[in-house]
Amino acid sequence: MTQPTYIQGEHLPTALSLAASGVPVLPLRAGKVPFANCRDCTGNACGGRPNMKTPGPCQCPGVCHAWAAATTDPRTLASPAWVRAWRRAAAVAYHPGGASVTVVDLDDAAAVDWARATLPATRTVTTTRGEHWIYRGTMPSSNAVRPGVDIKSLVAYARWLGSGTGSAAPLPDAVRALAVKNPPATRRAPQRLSVPLRGHGGECPHRVPTYLERGIAMAVQRISEARSAVHATVYRTFLAVLSTHGRCGCLTDAHIGRLFTAAQAKGESPRHCTDAWTNALTTLGL
Repeated sequence: MTQPTYIQGEHLPTALSLAASGVPVLPLRAGKVPFANCRDCTGNACGGRPNMKTPGPCQCPGVCHAWAAATTDPRTLASPAWVRAWRRAAAVAYHPGGASVTVVDLDDAAAVDWARATLPATRTVTTTRGEHWIYRGTMPSSNAVRPGVDIKSLVAYARWLGSGTGSAAPLPDAVRALAVKNPPATRRAPQRLSVPLRGHGGECPHRVPTYLERGIAMAVQRISEARSAVHATVYRTFLAVLSTHGRCGCLTDAHIGRLFTAAQAKGESPRHCTDAWTNALTTLGL
């Protein structure tokens, strides 16, 4: 296929090569975040693809729906709307689940050391701070399964950093087990809470109100200052807020709205925010 002469950089040729081998791809903006919804799809008003379990573009022509926009169709990848995105793209990403693989994202040296001591050897790709370990097979994606470790497979995207070294091994039970959330042996009876968490309007019984305000402000700052791993940062921040204030009824819709607003300013969709909040509630048994 002849490449358009006005394409700059290597992103589109790389994407077309991956797509030809059956890997669904999409462009990422700076900061490793996907392109936002177009005007017609804002808030998934179009009933867009993120609500589905398989990748593929929405009916709109744009690069609109994060992992679900990933495609292997060369006509889509080189269409005018996608060309505009490739011109602005900072990297190529792919949908691991759509390529029938699972990525264990090891975010630092400590996580890499843990993997080498715990997991079967497999294809390895060097990242900026750690490694991607790639296994054959798919599973639900999950952030922060242990310190410095995320799992990216179904309903997720990963940055393409090359084919790596070694051969991909079958997805082991040790990786599948990481995504299983085991409740603590002893805990307070869980509250039946909706999403977002509804506050009770009272102050936290074990802290002064200024402690909560300072905590929310610090959480907003942590999200706003994230330069990479935005999904994981949002999830971990939500988890930290809920672990401190999720059981005492002091969180209000206004507090939660500030957290969601900060996350969406970093490129997270309302759906991603709700999913991260729900996952944090489930992890803590709330």
